[in-house]
Amino acid sequence: MTDATAAVRAAVGAVVDPELRRPLEELGMVREIRVEGDRADVAILLTIVGCPAAERISRDVTDAAASVEGIANVVLDVGVMSPAQRQTLTEQLRGGRAARTMPFGPDSLTRVIAVTSGKGGVGKSTVTANLAVALAARGLSVGLVDADVHGFSIPGLLGLVDADGRTAKPTRIDDLIVPPIAYDVKTVSIGMFLREGEERSAVAWRGPMLHRTVQQFLTDVFFGDLDVLLLDMPPGTGDVAISVGQLLPHAEVLVVTTPQAAASDVAVRSGLVARQTGQRVAGVIENMSAMVLPDGTTLDVFGSGGGSTVAGALSTGDAPVPLLASIPLSPALRADADAGVPVVVAHPEDPAAQAIVAVAADIAARPRGLSGRSLPVRPR
Repeated sequence: MTDATAAVRAAVGAVVDPELRRPLEELGMVREIRVEGDRADVAILLTIVGCPAAERISRDVTDAAASVEGIANVVLDVGVMSPAQRQTLTEQLRGGRAARTMPFGPDSLTRVIAVTSGKGGVGKSTVTANLAVALAARGLSVGLVDADVHGFSIPGLLGLVDADGRTAKPTRIDDLIVPPIAYDVKTVSIGMFLREGEERSAVAWRGPMLHRTVQQFLTDVFFGDLDVLLLDMPPGTGDVAISVGQLLPHAEVLVVTTPQAAASDVAVRSGLVARQTGQRVAGVIENMSAMVLPDGTTLDVFGSGGGSTVAGALSTGDAPVPLLASIPLSPALRADADAGVPVVVAHPEDPAAQAIVAVAADIAARPRGLSGRSLPVRPR
């Protein structure tokens, strides 16, 4: 291999697949490189026919090859992996883990956080989406599961729904599901699996179907190595809450409430159910708290004190539950959510955005609990 060929291969191989977030060389997607004079012939393999990232990969590969000194002309040949090559890739991505096994078990180093609420309409999903983006902005690898199957809204909140109402679809590599990425957050929702035109239809499923769906999200979706996995839970203490408690008994729980007593009283129940399954209540977030008006007065539409009440009710002598934040009512938070842009990105100076970013900083600063877990290291 000539020096020029090696240089082009190194440049092309370093291009990162935008979905799998790994270099093409590592994924076995660089097929052949030939350099003659100032011309580089580059052959790559996409994972599947119709790969949604094909255009971007082709552009990035061409630019990478052209950036090598002495290369003035790049000819790109794009092929598709054979079934055997795809099987090798999926086995590599799983890291030796068998298909359809749980990668987020008690031994995982991924912090799993379920965001719950007692009632609907308290802004739980909006808080979850913004928290995920704020964590990713701190350099963490973040995944987000929209476990609110009946009331899924995460795709819309993260801009994964286009102007015609079409929701972004995952990429399937054989039996591996690669989730779409928005604001550096790998995201999966039942809305991504509905047929085109059915995005606004109701998902009328009962217990077994709900359990199977959540289980598949956790086993079949390839998130890669995550620092944090967030689950946007449905409100209440129903089937999904019980399933997640069974599948992820080591998860931490954040309880979202409003200041109103009618919401806070019910929010306590979601924390109690989580604790019954072995999960730890890590904190309470009060949403829609008092907003400071331009004249300096405050507007507390939903009253005050609900978050502190929930935190106090869920605290025990050896396990105090903190009130992590009181997120004020915010027109920007509402408008940005409707536009599919997280407020922490669109209006980082907004008081609501700052409160959410503070929660992300608190979570990121907490050490992972490694007690009782087997670490993936071996003595030499």
